[in-house]
Amino acid sequence: DDQELVALAGAHALGRCHKEASGYVGPWSPTPTTFNNAYYTLLLNLEWTGSDEKGKYQYKDPSDKLMMLPSDIALIEDPKFKKYVELYAGNSGKFYEDFAAAFGKLLALGTDLPTPSTDAS
Repeated sequence: DDQELVALAGAHALGRCHKEASGYVGPWSPTPTTFNNAYYTLLLNLEWTGSDEKGKYQYKDPSDKLMMLPSDIALIEDPKFKKYVELYAGNSGKFYEDFAAAFGKLLALGTDLPTPSTDAS
Protein backbone atom coordinates (compact mmCIF):
# COMPACT_ATOMS: atom_id res chain seq x y z
CA ASP A 1 0.00 0.00 0.00
CA ASP A 2 1.54 3.31 -1.12
CA GLN A 3 0.24 5.28 1.85
CA GLU A 4 1.60 2.78 4.37
CA LEU A 5 5.00 2.80 2.68
CA VAL A 6 5.19 6.60 2.88
CA ALA A 7 3.96 6.58 6.48
CA LEU A 8 6.63 4.06 7.51
CA ALA A 9 9.33 6.09 5.75
CA GLY A 10 8.57 8.82 8.29
CA ALA A 11 10.62 6.81 10.78
CA HIS A 12 13.57 8.48 9.05
CA ALA A 13 12.76 11.47 11.26
CA LEU A 14 14.70 9.48 13.85
CA GLY A 15 18.37 8.63 13.83
CA ARG A 16 21.03 8.95 11.20
CA CYS A 17 23.10 6.90 8.79
CA HIS A 18 26.50 5.72 9.96
CA LYS A 19 29.20 5.19 7.38
CA GLU A 20 30.62 2.15 9.14
CA ALA A 21 27.21 0.46 9.23
CA SER A 22 25.75 1.27 5.80
CA GLY A 23 28.19 3.44 3.88
CA TYR A 24 25.74 6.35 4.06
CA VAL A 25 26.45 9.36 6.27
CA GLY A 26 24.32 11.85 8.16
CA PRO A 27 20.92 12.55 9.72
CA TRP A 28 17.66 13.10 7.86
CA SER A 29 16.58 15.79 10.29
CA PRO A 30 18.22 18.40 12.55
CA THR A 31 16.27 16.81 15.44
CA PRO A 32 17.15 13.10 15.06
CA THR A 33 15.88 12.17 18.52
CA THR A 34 12.40 13.61 17.98
CA PHE A 35 9.64 11.66 16.24
CA ASN A 36 7.70 14.20 14.20
CA ASN A 37 6.78 15.03 10.61
CA ALA A 38 9.95 17.05 9.94
CA TYR A 39 11.19 14.35 7.55
CA TYR A 40 8.34 15.18 5.18
CA THR A 41 8.62 18.96 5.43
CA LEU A 42 12.37 18.83 4.83
CA LEU A 43 11.96 16.41 1.95
CA LEU A 44 9.52 18.78 0.26
CA ASN A 45 10.99 22.16 1.13
CA LEU A 46 14.76 21.81 0.80
CA GLU A 47 16.75 21.54 -2.39
CA TRP A 48 18.45 18.15 -2.49
CA THR A 49 21.64 17.65 -4.50
CA GLY A 50 22.97 14.22 -5.40
CA SER A 51 26.39 13.25 -4.12
CA ASP A 52 28.43 10.09 -4.56
CA GLU A 53 29.98 9.17 -1.22
CA LYS A 54 32.51 6.53 -2.31
CA GLY A 55 30.00 4.46 -4.23
CA LYS A 56 27.03 5.32 -2.01
CA TYR A 57 24.81 7.81 -3.79
CA GLN A 58 22.91 10.06 -1.41
CA TYR A 59 21.44 13.55 -1.41
CA LYS A 60 22.55 16.56 0.63
CA ASP A 61 20.73 19.73 1.61
CA PRO A 62 22.22 23.19 0.94
CA SER A 63 23.79 23.32 4.42
CA ASP A 64 25.52 19.96 3.81
CA LYS A 65 24.31 18.86 7.27
CA LEU A 66 21.31 16.71 6.31
CA MET A 67 20.95 13.80 3.92
CA MET A 68 18.34 11.78 2.08
CA LEU A 69 18.66 8.39 0.46
CA PRO A 70 17.60 7.70 -3.13
CA SER A 71 14.57 5.88 -1.70
CA ASP A 72 13.58 9.08 0.13
CA ILE A 73 13.86 11.25 -2.97
CA ALA A 74 11.77 8.71 -4.89
CA LEU A 75 8.87 9.60 -2.59
CA ILE A 76 8.73 13.14 -3.99
CA GLU A 77 9.52 12.20 -7.58
CA ASP A 78 6.61 9.77 -7.92
CA PRO A 79 3.18 11.46 -7.78
CA LYS A 80 1.60 8.35 -6.21
CA PHE A 81 3.88 8.79 -3.20
CA LYS A 82 4.29 12.56 -3.22
CA LYS A 83 0.63 13.20 -2.38
CA TYR A 84 1.16 11.36 0.92
CA VAL A 85 4.43 13.21 1.62
CA GLU A 86 2.48 16.45 1.17
CA LEU A 87 -0.34 15.17 3.38
CA TYR A 88 2.01 14.24 6.23
CA ALA A 89 4.08 17.42 5.89
CA GLY A 90 0.93 19.43 6.50
CA ASN A 91 -0.77 17.21 9.07
CA SER A 92 1.35 15.64 11.82
CA GLY A 93 -1.72 14.09 13.46
CA LYS A 94 -2.55 12.17 10.29
CA PHE A 95 1.07 11.05 10.05
CA TYR A 96 1.07 9.73 13.62
CA GLU A 97 -2.25 7.95 13.05
CA ASP A 98 -1.18 6.31 9.79
CA PHE A 99 2.30 5.45 11.04
CA ALA A 100 0.84 3.73 14.12
CA ALA A 101 -1.56 1.69 11.99
CA ALA A 102 1.12 0.62 9.47
CA PHE A 103 3.70 -0.12 12.16
CA GLY A 104 1.10 -2.11 14.08
CA LYS A 105 0.62 -4.31 11.02
CA LEU A 106 4.37 -4.97 10.91
CA LEU A 107 4.43 -5.88 14.59
CA ALA A 108 1.49 -8.24 14.15
CA LEU A 109 3.41 -10.13 11.47
CA GLY A 110 6.02 -11.13 14.04
CA THR A 111 9.34 -12.66 13.07
CA ASP A 112 10.69 -16.07 12.27
CA LEU A 113 13.71 -15.55 14.51
CA PRO A 114 14.36 -18.30 17.04
CA THR A 115 13.27 -17.46 20.56
CA PRO A 116 15.94 -17.49 23.26
CA SER A 117 16.10 -20.74 25.16
CA THR A 118 15.11 -20.67 28.81
CA ASP A 119 16.58 -24.12 29.36
CA ALA A 120 18.93 -23.92 32.36
CA SER A 121 20.77 -27.14 31.56
